[in-house]
Amino acid sequence: MPDLARSTTGVSRRHTHTHTHTHTHTHTDDVPASADHLALGRIEARPALASTPPRPFGDLSAAAPELIATLAHGASAAAAARTAIQHRDSARRVLAYLGRFEGSTWQQRWDASPLGRAEITAYDLGTNRDGQDHGVGVRALFCLRVVRPTLLVMRKHNFKGFPLQFIAAQSDPLLEKYAARVAHQDFSWPHKRQALYDVCCLLVVQGIAFADLTPAALLHHAHASRAAKAVLRPGKKDAKVFAGRAAWNVLHAMGHFPASTPATMREALHRGQLTLEELVDRHPIRNQPVRQLLLSYFQRRKADTDYASLVNLVRHVAHHFWTGIEAINPEQADLNIPADIYSTWRRQISVRHDGKPRIGIDPIVIAVRSFYYDVHTWAADEPERWAAWVAPCPVPPSELRGVAKRRRRINERSADRTRLRQPLLPLLVRHVEERYDHTRTLLEIASAAVIDTPFTHDGRTFRRVMTAEDHTRARGGHPSPVRVRDNTGQLIHIEAEEETAFWDWAAVETLRHSGARIEEMCEISHLSIRHYQRKNGEMVALLVISPSKTDRERVIPMSAELFHVIASVIRRHTRDGNAVPLLRRFDLHDKVWSPPMPFLFQRKIGSTRSVISPNTVLTSLARHSRDLAEQHPAFRSVKFTPHDFRRIFTTELVNSGLPIHIGATLLGHLNIQTTRGYVAVFDEDVIRHYLAHLNERRQVRPDHEYRAATSDELDEFEEHFDKRKVELGACGRPYGTPCQHEHACVRCPMLQVSPKMISRLDDLEADLVARRTRAQAEGWAGEIEGLDLTLQLLRAKRDDTHRRTRRPTVDLGIPTPRAAGEA
Repeated sequence: MPDLARSTTGVSRRHTHTHTHTHTHTHTDDVPASADHLALGRIEARPALASTPPRPFGDLSAAAPELIATLAHGASAAAAARTAIQHRDSARRVLAYLGRFEGSTWQQRWDASPLGRAEITAYDLGTNRDGQDHGVGVRALFCLRVVRPTLLVMRKHNFKGFPLQFIAAQSDPLLEKYAARVAHQDFSWPHKRQALYDVCCLLVVQGIAFADLTPAALLHHAHASRAAKAVLRPGKKDAKVFAGRAAWNVLHAMGHFPASTPATMREALHRGQLTLEELVDRHPIRNQPVRQLLLSYFQRRKADTDYASLVNLVRHVAHHFWTGIEAINPEQADLNIPADIYSTWRRQISVRHDGKPRIGIDPIVIAVRSFYYDVHTWAADEPERWAAWVAPCPVPPSELRGVAKRRRRINERSADRTRLRQPLLPLLVRHVEERYDHTRTLLEIASAAVIDTPFTHDGRTFRRVMTAEDHTRARGGHPSPVRVRDNTGQLIHIEAEEETAFWDWAAVETLRHSGARIEEMCEISHLSIRHYQRKNGEMVALLVISPSKTDRERVIPMSAELFHVIASVIRRHTRDGNAVPLLRRFDLHDKVWSPPMPFLFQRKIGSTRSVISPNTVLTSLARHSRDLAEQHPAFRSVKFTPHDFRRIFTTELVNSGLPIHIGATLLGHLNIQTTRGYVAVFDEDVIRHYLAHLNERRQVRPDHEYRAATSDELDEFEEHFDKRKVELGACGRPYGTPCQHEHACVRCPMLQVSPKMISRLDDLEADLVARRTRAQAEGWAGEIEGLDLTLQLLRAKRDDTHRRTRRPTVDLGIPTPRAAGEA
């Protein structure tokens, strides 16, 4: 299992409960098991056992070929007469082929044949006089339960129409109920077809009836299918996809699975938290007494740390340290490490396995040093348990010299990263915004367009088309997706493109306007939105950020841009009149599932709705960076991560005059020095603002005066926001600060222009142009320079305001007050 855990803090506990389970895994099938470990949770994957062998036409294991051929003809009675005859003749030919092999039953002959061993396919047996292959005959034997194929045989063949023929032949009311439930499920047609095929394939391969289908059997089928696809299509992307996900959703929804079964296959596949023994045994340790010591040590440390930090501690001490020591000296029996062995280990640990220098050496060394000193301390209280292991710490004090300097170097690299990405952020924002606008508008036009009729959008010609698969869906009464073909012939599934573009835009806008961590963004739910109503009736929107790293919930005021994004997300979920769906989110760090909540950043991919993961956002940002690199060379060596938005957000806040302690509160930092480390630009401004704030606070509000706010102070607080209203819009300066730009609002970065005042900006621009013309005629060079700067900033503000007005209006469906006298 890939290790996705990373340290949060040494003292925080994001989840006070833990779930640990021990499982043994079995994997029996005709294909080799995949190389990756089976990451199972509460359910062990194993094939089902038939309570009663399913024999819809009796025991045909040794029946005469003519009887089986006749039954194959009868099972196809609903088909055309010619098709039914083809089924009978093809089944007869397949049975004649199997008759060449040894065995007293058809199953034994099947297993002895190259066809049954998946060495050849039915199409390799040739065709009849009408050009028909033997696939229909093989399929008929499966439907009649004459033979039981392996999964590899099923995956090698493309049995068209197999689920419908199989369901009709079984005469199983439960299976027919399942098929009816699939037909009414909120899936696309391909996923409905796959849900039917997966269940029918499982019943044939495992030789069971629908009543014997269990979650464990479906999990086994998913893993075996994955391994089979890896054999048939090695290296293909879809080879790692688990089969049966849509089937699982239907089986759970119809109540076929027990109520305690996870609602989705993804929940069942996640292993959850590992036990301490499993964590330690991921790193092979020869010396069993040392292994037991480490288990005891980690058990003691487990009480004061969270799971993610515990995983890191095990990795540092058990893997990096002790397995490294044993690799150098396999006979090492205690913690008394000779200086030469430690020096060799220290030199080796400074280089990663791929040959690159290791940057994070200090956490490993500090963890080792803490391990030794913890054992020393505990030995004084419990000598019978720890005293035998007391040994001199091999880490010399010189190792810790320069730690502060190295941390400063890390902060400097982070600051350089922020400085490099800050000027590129507008380009990225414009890119995702334009892509969303383009796909949204194109979808609106294409949805209203007539099939095969050309139309133009953004200077390109498109034509709405329906593929052969779409026509098949339409004939079956299934809705067809909106597809267009551009003038280059490229086929575009515009609904999927618009969906992806929307969530890319929503993620970027939320991250850059809120400063939230990526985990915090993914955990935003419908319940996170609050409001504060002022006495004058004005509503201030608030966003509650759930605790992630510091176990402290915080509330941040939402800007107009952030509120628009959140409102757009809510409207997308509720546009059909439904509430935001309740989902459980898996925490990749702590390996636990959240309770069902209306998470906002969720989307439906395929047949399953799930919360967007941080890795999905990271992949999306990397994709946009590659796209931008074609026109902007700076993006060739730059990739944005979600945390870059948080650092840029902090930098812009503090350098715009916001007191740094308020910035720390908005970001959820417990230590103000952490916030200082986030600020990359104009560091002298940070220090000046911080010291000025401290001096003012000491003079104005001594410690003994900290008390509850009075009504006059609350009124003053509200009046502050009234004083921020200016002619062109609103001033965004921090609370309690006067205007620092001498009311030069057009130049001020704090000005938030109201869309209603765009015409006023046009008037100001005309006046400035006229003044510049006069200044140029008079030779006032200094005046020209100032006017040019003002014009530049005015036009930038106008363009930004125009951009915000192009955002579609979001109707949240808020009810209006009833008029007086209404019933």
